[in-house]
Amino acid sequence: MTVKKPLVQALQGKSDCQIPLWMMRQAGRYLPEYKKLRAEAGDFLSLCYSPSLAAEVTLQPIRRFDFDAAILFSDILVVPDALGQRVWFVTGEGPKLEPLDQNDFSGLDIGKINSHLAPVFETVSRVKDGLEDNKALIGFCGAPWTVATYMVAGEGTKEQAPARLWAYQDEQAFSRLIDILTEASIIYLKGQIEAGVDVVQIFDSWAGSLAENEREKWCLEPLRKISRAIKEAHPEIPIIGFLRGAPLVYQEMAKIADIEGVGIDTASDIDFARETLSGKKTIQGNLDPLALLAGGDALDEGIDRILEGFGETAFIFNLGHGILPETPIAHVEYLVAKVRAYSKATRGA
Repeated sequence: MTVKKPLVQALQGKSDCQIPLWMMRQAGRYLPEYKKLRAEAGDFLSLCYSPSLAAEVTLQPIRRFDFDAAILFSDILVVPDALGQRVWFVTGEGPKLEPLDQNDFSGLDIGKINSHLAPVFETVSRVKDGLEDNKALIGFCGAPWTVATYMVAGEGTKEQAPARLWAYQDEQAFSRLIDILTEASIIYLKGQIEAGVDVVQIFDSWAGSLAENEREKWCLEPLRKISRAIKEAHPEIPIIGFLRGAPLVYQEMAKIADIEGVGIDTASDIDFARETLSGKKTIQGNLDPLALLAGGDALDEGIDRILEGFGETAFIFNLGHGILPETPIAHVEYLVAKVRAYSKATRGA
């Protein structure tokens, strides 16, 4: 008999199953066992490309907290790295990339994706072998717009101005870059699925920096293309879209036939999200990572507000963005226990 995975059940639209719980960036920087392994591994990309170490990091939070899903430990910038753009990470500063030549980026090679990212696919296989049958494994990629912002500027930038400016000045050329990243994302996600992930999430962390008409071109349309291509090849795999900082897009995301879940961020209004998405998509979110860091009344109130707002719908409990490195382990343990207790009391699961 097939063992049920609560995350997959929720993405199938079920509201009577156990409320699944996982956290963005749950594998990594707030865990002492990760910090120890990270110190031994050398540079960050080497850790991402080491199947044995990346698999261990992916599984660490499952062992500690019994979350309902593991998310692949990797980084959204392995895609430009695979395409041929030099990527490295500086401690305390974040990612750095050799800035893209806007007049000639013909050197970006989609044909290198599968070979370059083979270690990531091996990580997926190793994690799958180490997971209990009722735990889902989430694969992911960065959305084309968000990845492009780093490729253009060579680093993270305030309001993603370099990429936005280029898109305004030379829409045709910028569109070619988005097309390359869209195709690369499709290849990468298919590779993860073939290696064993149960669900994929597409992260568009910088969607909120775009004007509404630009968001349609650079965020929503690529999301439609990627999700359509994934569904054509793997119709059984649920897809979660996460467009941070852009709650008005929920109305459009509700219409995208090929995604099952919509991640909502911390600033999203719960009533608006429920009215817009409930019955059409599974909602995922949206506890403030700072509330989790603070603990106490702020954490209790945040959890209660979300459970009261979404507890009767098809829902996945998560943060509104990634967990903060300073977050106490005890606060995460408290969160898990409280969500579990609510789920058992209201759903019997």
